[in-house]
Amino acid sequence: MQRDSVTYIVGFAAVVCIVCGLMVSSAAVALKTQQTANAAFDKQRNVLYATGLASPAAGLSREQLETIYDERVKPVVIDLKSGDVVDSPSFDPATYDMDKAADGADTGMPAPENSSSIQRLPKEAVIYQVTGEGGEVEMIVLPIKGYGLWSTLYGFLALDKDTTTVRGITYYKHGETPGLGGEVDNPNWKAKWPGRKAYNDQWQPALQVIKGQAGPPSSAPHQVDGLSGASITSRGVSNMLHFWLGDGGFAPYLAKFREQHS
Repeated sequence: MQRDSVTYIVGFAAVVCIVCGLMVSSAAVALKTQQTANAAFDKQRNVLYATGLASPAAGLSREQLETIYDERVKPVVIDLKSGDVVDSPSFDPATYDMDKAADGADTGMPAPENSSSIQRLPKEAVIYQVTGEGGEVEMIVLPIKGYGLWSTLYGFLALDKDTTTVRGITYYKHGETPGLGGEVDNPNWKAKWPGRKAYNDQWQPALQVIKGQAGPPSSAPHQVDGLSGASITSRGVSNMLHFWLGDGGFAPYLAKFREQHS
C-alpha cells in the first residue's frame, strides 16, 4: 500500500487515534485509582487528628500515619436509623462516600427537620472505633457535617468510650472565610474541646459554641469559645453537633454502644 494513498492515510490516522485513546483511558484509570487512594488516606489522617493520636505539627509521614491507623482504628458500618452494626456491608468502608449514598434512591433517605441544612442522609454510615493495646474500645469517632456561613463544613468528632466526653474535633473541608469562620482550623480553638461533654444528664445533645469565652471544661462542660467575628459559623457548628448527636444522627448507635459496654 502506498503511503500517500487515501486508504493508508485514513488507516494510519485511525491507528493513531486508537492508540492515543487507549493511552488517555489508561492514564484516567490510573489517576482515578490514585485519587481514590488519596481521598481514603486524607480521611484516615483526619480521623487520627480528631483523636489526638496524631497531629499536623508532629510531621508524621504517610507511612507512619497509615501504620497508626491500621493498628488502632476500626471502621464500623452502622444502620443510621436503628443504630445497629452492619456486619457484612455491601461496600468498602475505606472508600464509602456518605454524600453519594445519601443522594441515592436506594441508599439514601430524607433527613429529619434540622437547623444544619442537611436534606438527605445515607441509610448506612461509617463510624470509627479506636482501640487500646488490649483491643478494648477507647474512643468513637463520628463524621459530622453541616452548613456554616458560606459552605458545608466536613469534620470528625472524637468521643471517649463513655460516649459523652469529647476527645477532639477537626474540620478537613470547608469554604469559610480565613481568619473568621475559617478559624475552625485553628489548633488553639480545637484545643479547647477535649474534656467537654457532648450530652447532658438526660442524654440530650448539649454542646454549644457560644459568643465570647466559655472557660475550662470544669466550669463550662457543654460550652466552647465562639469564633471571633464568625457568629454564623459558630452557630453552624453548634447546629451540626446537635443534629449528629441527636436521634436523627448517631444517638441510636451511641445508646446501643453504652448498653453493650456498661
